[in-house]
Amino acid sequence: MQEQKRRTWAEVSLVNIRTNYEALRELLPSGCKFMGMVKSDGYGHGALAVSRKLQELGADYLGVACLDEAIELREGGITLPILILGGTAPEELPLLLQYQLAQTVFDFDMARIFSEGAKERGEKLTVHVKVDTGMTRLGFHCDDTTMEQSAEQIAQVCALEGLAIEGIFTHFADSDGDEAYTVLQMTRFLTLLDMLAQRGCQFAIRHAANSAATLLYPFSHLDMVRPGLALYGHYPGEDMEDLCPLQPAMELRSKITAIRELPKGTFVSYGKTYALQRDSRLAVVPIGYGDGYFRSLSNCFSVGLRGKRAPILGRVCMDMCMVDVTEIDSVELGEEALIYSREEAMGPTVEEGAALANTVSYELLCALSKRIPRLYQDDPATHPNDQRNID
Repeated sequence: MQEQKRRTWAEVSLVNIRTNYEALRELLPSGCKFMGMVKSDGYGHGALAVSRKLQELGADYLGVACLDEAIELREGGITLPILILGGTAPEELPLLLQYQLAQTVFDFDMARIFSEGAKERGEKLTVHVKVDTGMTRLGFHCDDTTMEQSAEQIAQVCALEGLAIEGIFTHFADSDGDEAYTVLQMTRFLTLLDMLAQRGCQFAIRHAANSAATLLYPFSHLDMVRPGLALYGHYPGEDMEDLCPLQPAMELRSKITAIRELPKGTFVSYGKTYALQRDSRLAVVPIGYGDGYFRSLSNCFSVGLRGKRAPILGRVCMDMCMVDVTEIDSVELGEEALIYSREEAMGPTVEEGAALANTVSYELLCALSKRIPRLYQDDPATHPNDQRNID
């Protein structure tokens, strides 16, 4: 444990993951399933550790982006159903079958190839059909001009041998912003489902709701929801705090590796973007863009030290950055600094950093590199070794 804290590390509270899971479950109607989104290494929190916790808590499904992510979970002992939401090459069909994975299909040719391959092996591949109601990314396109054609194609997919058609889903493009567009997408999806029912196509799991829709739009819950960011304790948009109590799961910390007294006028870091405005005391913090800490946070963000903010001066480097501790008394070598705090009162949050970097909290969390160890904190009553590096 201690050796994992010698530079920079992330502390992930599985207790908070549980709290968020249970709070989100409370929003759902009886019988509605819960797919925990664990793609991109669990939004930077560690997919395997989070998946183990969700399996323990009774989640119904897990969602990943690609085959490799799914295999990692299976080889880590995860037995929950797993849906791959992205594309998988036809030659990988044996792995889909071997690891008992559900695959998204988003056009007829893709479905036909998988069908033929599974039939040749005397097996059936579980699939979910993806419908594009307005995201314009993947799926059978469904608007006023293409709805009928897509319904016909999906009905043909449902008739293919070698496929076990378990689910159908769509993806909201702006559920944290444009209510009218979200309602339009949902209306298109429901209209398509009615057209498919008339063609004899029924689906055990219909799903549409991401984090924002789970929080905002009960009409979108259907048979299953797919919370991602909210599961990790972050709200996908502003003014959602009153909808559901969420607790950030991750706290990012580092240790001061040097403290320097420098005179007024000294340039700090690459490019001479900052010159000290006074005689100053600087601390070197070993985190940089090589760890996924954005260079765009240079000269505008801060770290937490002793409940105060130490501003970043100069450019963030690949492996470290410099912060001003002139007004923070007695900061010492080896002292812990809060890079992303769970509590705004103690240090900067992911949301603050995202706003300054002109991006979203998703990106900052997913950007954290593998060289940052994740240390997991769980309920000591059920897991006596409450801090451990699971991955």
